[in-house]
Amino acid sequence: MSNARSVLVSVVGRDFADLNLAETARQLDAQLRTLDELNPKLADVVAAELTADGPVVIQGTGDTHFDSVAAAAAGVPLLFVAEQEKGAAELAVRHAKDVQATVAGVVTPDQLQDGEALARQINLNVEPVMSAPVFEQQLLGQAKAAGAHVVLPEGDDDRILLAAGQLLEKGIVKLTILGNPESIATRAGELGVDLTDATIIDHLTSPLAEEFAADFAELRKKKGVTLEQARETMQDISYFATMMVHKGLADGMVSGAAHTTAHTIKPSFQIIKTTPEASVVSSIFLMVMRGRLWAFGDCAVNPNPTAEQLGEIAAVSAKTAAQFGIDPRVAVLSYSTGTSGSGPDVDRAVAAVEAARQINGDLKVDGPLQFDAACDPGVAKKKMPDSEVAGQANVFIFPDLEAGNIGYKTAQRTGGALAVGPILQGLNKPVNDLSRGATVPDIVNTVAITAIQAGGNA
Repeated sequence: MSNARSVLVSVVGRDFADLNLAETARQLDAQLRTLDELNPKLADVVAAELTADGPVVIQGTGDTHFDSVAAAAAGVPLLFVAEQEKGAAELAVRHAKDVQATVAGVVTPDQLQDGEALARQINLNVEPVMSAPVFEQQLLGQAKAAGAHVVLPEGDDDRILLAAGQLLEKGIVKLTILGNPESIATRAGELGVDLTDATIIDHLTSPLAEEFAADFAELRKKKGVTLEQARETMQDISYFATMMVHKGLADGMVSGAAHTTAHTIKPSFQIIKTTPEASVVSSIFLMVMRGRLWAFGDCAVNPNPTAEQLGEIAAVSAKTAAQFGIDPRVAVLSYSTGTSGSGPDVDRAVAAVEAARQINGDLKVDGPLQFDAACDPGVAKKKMPDSEVAGQANVFIFPDLEAGNIGYKTAQRTGGALAVGPILQGLNKPVNDLSRGATVPDIVNTVAITAIQAGGNA
């Protein structure tokens, strides 16, 4: 929430010449900042945390669209300066509201110097409007507060090194990177990455390997695994890194930039294992859209969950979503809303809702719900008027992997959503899988998510 004396000033039909914003800031007992000093990029505006040190008057760029989006992202009211309130100013206000900025009003240059009246006009409580930069900034802040230690086993991948450099520079997490220390140091230097604060371990020569092999042989002795076989297994980076998590030498693991999902996750099933209450490992994607943060599950792991598994996925997805600031209202999706349709798939959704309620009696969950009835208040009023979830759902449980995968990619590719995940859930300790096409920002986000999960498990 912004300080009540903070405001972003933009202009309509003129420039900033002859506007004494320094005097405006003085009258409001605020600092003066300008967006031009931030390049300007929306991510830089958010990262600057302009209101962190108290009230601020922010001089916009004069581009009413960018200034409107920036005000929404920064969580400050927007004030337009124009010679008159009609015409272009009215259009600017309308557009600003369309992008969810809070508009304090339109003033003339003379009115801008009336500090007392201006203070009353901008005295508004404004929250940042959700967007990809806002979410990522919040994510990194939450991860930093968690103080977790994450192991990255793919130290021979440039993307991993670049992401590690960014995370360490900002003090987000403690990191262990697996790989040849000399090779990593050389490549980091070539990339301009400072890994001084990272622990780098060569899993092939580490004295930990023998200890890990003995522990793994003990864990898997009922499966006939010998010590010699366990030693060979520990030469695999995923198994070595997973043992680090199991032994408490790291709080979580992120891998998959250069390896398959199976290669990343299989060791977790054998070593970390699932929580006592979990019968399946599942996943959610956090879907970040303007003004919305949703969770979609399960879009990555379970092809055809049973009703009981679907209910469990609903309950655990709500718990995971809550870790990232979502007050969960869970919709179990179907082609039917309530009793509008029938068939085995509808019956499964009904049973899934009941199973979720048995797991958590306080959970706000409902279904079967069509997607429009789940998210649109107008449709919900007609189809499910008595539901505490319909029309306001923020956690969406798809009936199977096919629907879930299609759903999140549709939102991502045509709706402009930032899809963060998959976030694995149901394991005793957090392990998360990267796409082999993962970008450096994807890796940074996934490590932050893992740190937050680890903090929640602590």
